[in-house]
Amino acid sequence: MVAPPGQDPLETAAALDAAAGALLDVVARVHDGPDVPVPATQLRALFILERGPVNVSGLAAGLGALTSSASRLCDRLEASGLLRRDTGQDRREVTVRLTADGRRLLERLRVRRREELGRILSGMPAQARQSLVWGLAEFSAAAGRHA
Repeated sequence: MVAPPGQDPLETAAALDAAAGALLDVVARVHDGPDVPVPATQLRALFILERGPVNVSGLAAGLGALTSSASRLCDRLEASGLLRRDTGQDRREVTVRLTADGRRLLERLRVRRREELGRILSGMPAQARQSLVWGLAEFSAAAGRHA
């Protein structure tokens, strides 16, 4: 058992940082699976599109990439059948959205992440799991207030 951190925010931040590393390891294992047809950057784009259709420049902003790079990424995802482009009234404005295959891929990954996290959580005492959920909810609320 790991001793709980003290009330010092820096000590708590170090514990959270370690836990975030463990979470990232779980995500990486799931997302790098042999049946995942796209690399990490393309998955990031799909997760952005999961929130709803955006134009290519909006996708680029979400990725922190150039619009031309996002457009090429969309070419690859469209060829994979995971996204679709829609041209609006102004032909220069192109909206991209997930296809049904793209949604199924993200759902499959979500199920796998939750299964893996469930295996890890099952090794924790029930009270620790309850405290974790409460702490994460509080952290999310605080992060939302500071965003």
